[in-house]
Amino acid sequence: MMCLLFSKIWLRNARVWMRHIRASLIGNLGQPFMFLLAMGYGLGREIPAIHGLSYLQFIAPGLVTTAVMYSAAFEATYGSYTRLTTQHTFEAILMTPVSVSDLAVGEVIWGATKGLVSGIIMLISLPLFGVWPSPLVLALIPILFLEGVFFSALGLITTAVADNYEFFNYFTSLLITPLFLFSGVFFPIDSLNPVAKAVLLALPLTHTVTLARRFCYGDLSGGWALNLSVIAAAALTAAWISIMLLRRRLIR
Repeated sequence: MMCLLFSKIWLRNARVWMRHIRASLIGNLGQPFMFLLAMGYGLGREIPAIHGLSYLQFIAPGLVTTAVMYSAAFEATYGSYTRLTTQHTFEAILMTPVSVSDLAVGEVIWGATKGLVSGIIMLISLPLFGVWPSPLVLALIPILFLEGVFFSALGLITTAVADNYEFFNYFTSLLITPLFLFSGVFFPIDSLNPVAKAVLLALPLTHTVTLARRFCYGDLSGGWALNLSVIAAAALTAAWISIMLLRRRLIR
């Protein structure tokens, strides 16, 4: 029953999104595409190969994961907060048999879905830039969805404790931007000193970037199960916390 109820939240958000799909996709995909052009075609021409990959090939899989991160996180912050406050959508939904848990799960899954759509569009677009993924890249799709669940849940956690839109500057400046810069998207972390490498390996996005690079180029060497376990554990933990905090925000 809960499955059907959270799916109604997903359907409601999907219908609204379809009315503004073009502007939404441009907003979420614009930055990754610009980085792919500027860093790959611009700066990348002057950078030697990394692990046998051109710089454009090196950063492309990581930028796919950042498209998922931005899309999922922003939907569950600005989008969910608008539904929570100015539109009072959550209030209206909770007048129906839908529970707070159904609502939170629906919001998290919807944010993850938007993230996955952005990631798939980035993957499909890579050949336009001369980057040809391996067929194994199909195995990356459920991983991108798990990543979307993690960042969507993080966004909903922030929404549950936010007092206004300005609060999201903390989320963007202190969490999303550092993850974008220091999760191995733009440089290999295995060349860093042990302390710095250990810190970066504690970041969930680092593991998604590693798997994206491996599956994009057909590398199934050992260690991927650990990467996947970290992402799954982070997603489930963040989703549980988001349900608890949204319940506290709505029932007080």
